[in-house]
Amino acid sequence: MAALIKLGSLLRQSALASSASTGSAPALFNAARFMCAGQPAGGNKLFVGGLAWATDDHSLKEAFQSFGEVVEARVITDRETGRSRGFGFVSFANEADADSAAKGMDGQVSQN
Repeated sequence: MAALIKLGSLLRQSALASSASTGSAPALFNAARFMCAGQPAGGNKLFVGGLAWATDDHSLKEAFQSFGEVVEARVITDRETGRSRGFGFVSFANEADADSAAKGMDGQVSQN
């Protein structure tokens, strides 16, 4: 597990370095990864991993609104620095929208 975390960190740093060298705007997320929180088989709340450090609650909510009514979008931040920790949660009004978002965004890489 530690090796996978280290690999993900190295890939994220590589993606950030390449986007910085091209002068492009920071991406919303590097590679979205999902899992349902709360209920083992489905639910309205998604875990979103691989977020770019510049992602905030508002931009996360905007990215998922096309899939349905987003009740809450929250990027988890470090207590001391206030910097994004690279993951967050998105809650939908209903389970069908959450399932649609998970299928539509899983593994996606933003170029914005």
